Amino acid sequence: MYNGPAIPRLGYDYIFPNPRYAMKEGLLAYGGDLNPDRVLMAYRKGIFPWYNEGDPILWWSPDPRLLLYPNDFKISRSLRKKLRQKRFSVKLDRNFRSVMQQCAKVPRGGQKGSWILPEVVESYSALHDRGFAHSVEVYDEDGELAGGLYGISTGAAFFGESMFTLVPDASKVALAYMVELAKIWDFAFIDCQIPSEHLISLGAVRVERERFLDELEETQATLGVHGNWSEHEHLLEAMSW
Repeated sequence: MYNGPAIPRLGYDYIFPNPRYAMKEGLLAYGGDLNPDRVLMAYRKGIFPWYNEGDPILWWSPDPRLLLYPNDFKISRSLRKKLRQKRFSVKLDRNFRSVMQQCAKVPRGGQKGSWILPEVVESYSALHDRGFAHSVEVYDEDGELAGGLYGISTGAAFFGESMFTLVPDASKVALAYMVELAKIWDFAFIDCQIPSEHLISLGAVRVERERFLDELEETQATLGVHGNWSEHEHLLEAMSW
Protein backbone atom coordinates (compact mmCIF):
# COMPACT_ATOMS: atom_id res chain seq x y z
CA MET A 1 0.00 0.00 0.00
CA TYR A 2 1.04 3.64 -0.48
CA ASN A 3 3.10 4.97 2.48
CA GLY A 4 4.31 8.31 1.12
CA PRO A 5 3.58 11.84 2.39
CA ALA A 6 0.01 12.99 2.95
CA ILE A 7 -1.77 13.83 -0.29
CA PRO A 8 -5.42 14.67 -0.99
CA ARG A 9 -7.86 11.81 -1.21
CA LEU A 10 -10.50 12.01 -3.93
CA GLY A 11 -14.15 11.76 -3.02
CA TYR A 12 -17.23 10.62 -4.92
CA ASP A 13 -17.31 13.72 -7.09
CA TYR A 14 -14.95 14.23 -10.01
CA ILE A 15 -13.19 17.28 -8.60
CA PHE A 16 -9.38 17.15 -8.68
CA PRO A 17 -6.90 19.36 -6.84
CA ASN A 18 -5.24 21.99 -9.00
CA PRO A 19 -2.42 20.14 -10.84
CA ARG A 20 -0.29 23.30 -10.73
CA TYR A 21 0.29 22.49 -7.07
CA ALA A 22 1.18 18.83 -7.48
CA MET A 23 4.44 17.57 -6.04
CA LYS A 24 7.47 18.06 -8.29
CA GLU A 25 7.49 14.41 -9.33
CA GLY A 26 3.81 14.81 -10.12
CA LEU A 27 1.85 13.00 -7.42
CA LEU A 28 -1.39 14.94 -7.00
CA ALA A 29 -4.05 12.80 -5.30
CA TYR A 30 -5.10 9.25 -4.56
CA GLY A 31 -8.30 7.27 -4.38
CA GLY A 32 -11.50 7.69 -6.30
CA ASP A 33 -12.23 5.24 -9.08
CA LEU A 34 -11.68 4.71 -12.80
CA ASN A 35 -15.15 5.74 -13.86
CA PRO A 36 -14.69 6.84 -17.49
CA ASP A 37 -16.12 10.28 -16.70
CA ARG A 38 -13.54 10.79 -13.95
CA VAL A 39 -10.69 9.57 -16.15
CA LEU A 40 -11.72 11.84 -19.02
CA MET A 41 -11.97 14.82 -16.66
CA ALA A 42 -8.47 14.02 -15.41
CA TYR A 43 -6.94 14.10 -18.88
CA ARG A 44 -8.65 17.37 -19.71
CA LYS A 45 -6.88 18.84 -16.68
CA GLY A 46 -3.46 17.33 -17.42
CA ILE A 47 -3.78 14.49 -14.92
CA PHE A 48 -3.52 10.74 -15.44
CA PRO A 49 -3.81 7.59 -13.28
CA TRP A 50 -0.72 5.45 -12.71
CA TYR A 51 -0.38 2.89 -9.95
CA ASN A 52 0.60 -0.68 -9.19
CA GLU A 53 -1.64 -3.57 -8.31
CA GLY A 54 -2.44 -3.47 -4.60
CA ASP A 55 -2.02 0.32 -4.34
CA PRO A 56 -4.83 2.87 -4.27
CA ILE A 57 -5.31 4.70 -7.57
CA LEU A 58 -2.64 7.40 -7.79
CA TRP A 59 -3.20 10.51 -9.93
CA TRP A 60 -0.25 12.35 -11.49
CA SER A 61 0.70 15.57 -13.23
CA PRO A 62 4.52 15.48 -13.47
CA ASP A 63 6.91 18.38 -13.87
CA PRO A 64 8.47 18.45 -16.39
CA ARG A 65 6.08 16.95 -18.90
CA LEU A 66 7.29 15.25 -22.07
CA LEU A 67 5.57 16.56 -25.19
CA LEU A 68 6.02 15.68 -28.84
CA TYR A 69 5.12 18.57 -31.11
CA PRO A 70 4.14 17.03 -34.45
CA ASN A 71 6.51 19.10 -36.56
CA ASP A 72 9.45 18.09 -34.35
CA PHE A 73 9.12 14.34 -34.91
CA LYS A 74 12.40 12.83 -36.14
CA ILE A 75 12.18 10.02 -38.71
CA SER A 76 15.40 8.12 -39.24
CA ARG A 77 16.43 7.04 -42.74
CA SER A 78 15.78 3.40 -41.88
CA LEU A 79 12.30 4.14 -40.55
CA ARG A 80 11.45 6.29 -43.55
CA LYS A 81 12.56 3.44 -45.79
CA LYS A 82 10.26 1.02 -44.00
CA LEU A 83 7.38 3.44 -44.25
CA ARG A 84 7.91 3.79 -47.99
CA GLN A 85 8.15 0.03 -48.48
CA LYS A 86 4.72 -0.36 -46.87
CA ARG A 87 5.55 -3.77 -45.47
CA PHE A 88 3.08 -3.03 -42.70
CA SER A 89 -0.56 -2.10 -42.95
CA VAL A 90 -1.88 0.45 -40.48
CA LYS A 91 -5.41 0.59 -39.10
CA LEU A 92 -7.21 2.77 -36.57
CA ASP A 93 -9.51 1.68 -33.74
CA ARG A 94 -10.02 -1.82 -35.10
CA ASN A 95 -8.57 -3.77 -32.18
CA PHE A 96 -8.30 -1.36 -29.27
CA ARG A 97 -8.56 -3.86 -26.42
CA SER A 98 -5.91 -6.14 -27.96
CA VAL A 99 -3.52 -3.20 -28.24
CA MET A 100 -3.98 -2.42 -24.56
CA GLN A 101 -3.48 -6.05 -23.61
CA GLN A 102 -0.29 -6.26 -25.65
CA CYS A 103 1.00 -3.05 -24.06
CA ALA A 104 0.36 -4.61 -20.65
CA LYS A 105 2.76 -7.44 -21.53
CA VAL A 106 5.69 -5.15 -22.33
CA PRO A 107 8.41 -5.47 -19.65
CA ARG A 108 9.29 -2.11 -18.09
CA GLY A 109 12.68 -1.48 -16.57
CA GLY A 110 12.50 -1.12 -12.81
CA GLN A 111 8.82 -2.08 -12.66
CA LYS A 112 7.19 -5.27 -11.47
CA GLY A 113 4.31 -6.24 -13.68
CA SER A 114 2.23 -3.63 -15.48
CA TRP A 115 0.11 -0.70 -14.40
CA ILE A 116 -2.28 -1.59 -17.25
CA LEU A 117 -4.44 -3.69 -14.93
CA PRO A 118 -7.74 -5.32 -15.93
CA GLU A 119 -9.75 -2.45 -14.45
CA VAL A 120 -7.65 0.02 -16.46
CA VAL A 121 -8.39 -1.93 -19.65
CA GLU A 122 -12.10 -1.84 -18.86
CA SER A 123 -12.15 1.89 -18.16
CA TYR A 124 -10.21 2.87 -21.28
CA SER A 125 -12.20 0.43 -23.40
CA ALA A 126 -15.35 2.21 -22.23
CA LEU A 127 -13.77 5.50 -23.30
CA HIS A 128 -12.95 3.89 -26.63
CA ASP A 129 -16.59 2.91 -27.06
CA ARG A 130 -17.50 6.54 -26.36
CA GLY A 131 -15.05 7.84 -28.98
CA PHE A 132 -12.33 9.27 -26.71
CA ALA A 133 -9.73 6.48 -26.53
CA HIS A 134 -8.00 5.36 -29.70
CA SER A 135 -5.48 2.91 -31.07
CA VAL A 136 -3.10 3.02 -34.00
CA GLU A 137 -2.48 -0.58 -35.05
CA VAL A 138 0.30 -2.00 -37.23
CA TYR A 139 -0.19 -5.36 -38.94
CA ASP A 140 2.38 -7.56 -40.66
CA GLU A 141 2.04 -9.10 -44.11
CA ASP A 142 0.07 -12.02 -42.66
CA GLY A 143 -2.45 -9.67 -41.08
CA GLU A 144 -1.17 -10.28 -37.55
CA LEU A 145 -0.90 -7.45 -35.04
CA ALA A 146 2.78 -6.46 -35.02
CA GLY A 147 2.73 -3.30 -32.93
CA GLY A 148 0.74 -0.25 -32.00
CA LEU A 149 -0.10 2.43 -29.52
CA TYR A 150 -3.13 3.74 -27.68
CA GLY A 151 -4.15 6.89 -25.89
CA ILE A 152 -6.83 9.46 -25.17
CA SER A 153 -7.84 12.28 -27.49
CA THR A 154 -9.79 15.27 -26.28
CA GLY A 155 -9.77 18.68 -27.89
CA ALA A 156 -6.69 19.36 -30.01
CA ALA A 157 -4.43 17.02 -28.05
CA PHE A 158 -3.53 13.34 -28.02
CA PHE A 159 -2.39 11.79 -24.76
CA GLY A 160 -0.23 8.80 -25.58
CA GLU A 161 -0.45 6.04 -23.00
CA SER A 162 1.65 3.13 -24.17
CA MET A 163 3.21 1.43 -27.20
CA PHE A 164 4.25 -2.12 -27.98
CA THR A 165 6.09 -3.90 -30.74
CA LEU A 166 6.36 -7.55 -31.69
CA VAL A 167 8.30 -6.79 -34.88
CA PRO A 168 11.23 -4.33 -35.01
CA ASP A 169 10.12 -0.73 -35.58
CA ALA A 170 6.38 -1.53 -35.62
CA SER A 171 5.72 0.82 -32.70
CA LYS A 172 7.73 3.57 -34.43
CA VAL A 173 5.58 3.08 -37.52
CA ALA A 174 2.47 3.51 -35.37
CA LEU A 175 3.89 6.70 -33.85
CA ALA A 176 4.85 8.08 -37.28
CA TYR A 177 1.28 7.64 -38.49
CA MET A 178 -0.10 9.18 -35.29
CA VAL A 179 2.15 12.20 -35.80
CA GLU A 180 0.90 12.64 -39.37
CA LEU A 181 -2.70 12.43 -38.17
CA ALA A 182 -1.88 15.05 -35.53
CA LYS A 183 -0.62 17.34 -38.30
CA ILE A 184 -3.71 16.79 -40.44
CA TRP A 185 -6.04 17.42 -37.50
CA ASP A 186 -4.01 20.38 -36.23
CA PHE A 187 -3.35 18.81 -32.83
CA ALA A 188 -1.06 20.97 -30.70
CA PHE A 189 0.95 18.10 -29.24
CA ILE A 190 1.17 14.42 -28.37
CA ASP A 191 1.57 14.09 -24.63
CA CYS A 192 4.21 11.50 -23.75
CA GLN A 193 3.83 12.13 -20.00
CA ILE A 194 7.13 11.11 -18.39
CA PRO A 195 10.53 11.81 -20.01
CA SER A 196 12.26 8.86 -21.66
CA GLU A 197 15.47 8.89 -23.70
CA HIS A 198 13.81 6.85 -26.46
CA LEU A 199 11.06 9.40 -27.04
CA ILE A 200 13.47 12.30 -26.69
CA SER A 201 15.54 10.75 -29.49
CA LEU A 202 12.40 10.90 -31.64
CA GLY A 203 11.93 14.62 -31.02
CA ALA A 204 9.95 14.84 -27.79
CA VAL A 205 10.94 17.66 -25.42
CA ARG A 206 10.67 18.37 -21.72
CA VAL A 207 8.21 21.15 -20.92
CA GLU A 208 7.60 22.80 -17.56
CA ARG A 209 4.27 21.82 -16.06
CA GLU A 210 3.01 25.41 -15.98
CA ARG A 211 3.61 25.78 -19.71
CA PHE A 212 2.05 22.39 -20.44
CA LEU A 213 -1.10 23.23 -18.49
CA ASP A 214 -1.39 26.60 -20.24
CA GLU A 215 -1.08 24.95 -23.65
CA LEU A 216 -3.49 22.19 -22.61
CA GLU A 217 -6.18 24.72 -21.71
CA GLU A 218 -5.96 26.12 -25.23
CA THR A 219 -6.36 22.67 -26.80
CA GLN A 220 -9.55 22.03 -24.86
CA ALA A 221 -11.26 25.02 -26.46
CA THR A 222 -11.74 23.01 -29.67
CA LEU A 223 -13.96 20.03 -30.41
CA GLY A 224 -11.22 17.70 -31.60
CA VAL A 225 -11.77 14.46 -33.50
CA HIS A 226 -14.36 12.45 -31.65
CA GLY A 227 -15.78 9.04 -32.52
CA ASN A 228 -14.28 5.89 -34.01
CA TRP A 229 -11.16 6.77 -35.94
CA SER A 230 -11.57 3.86 -38.34
CA GLU A 231 -13.77 6.25 -40.30
CA HIS A 232 -10.63 8.26 -41.06
CA GLU A 233 -8.42 5.45 -42.35
CA HIS A 234 -8.55 6.93 -45.84
CA LEU A 235 -6.19 9.61 -44.52
CA LEU A 236 -3.52 6.97 -43.95
CA GLU A 237 -3.55 5.89 -47.57
CA ALA A 238 -2.66 9.39 -48.75
CA MET A 239 0.39 9.75 -46.51
CA SER A 240 3.70 9.92 -48.34
CA TRP A 241 7.08 9.42 -46.74
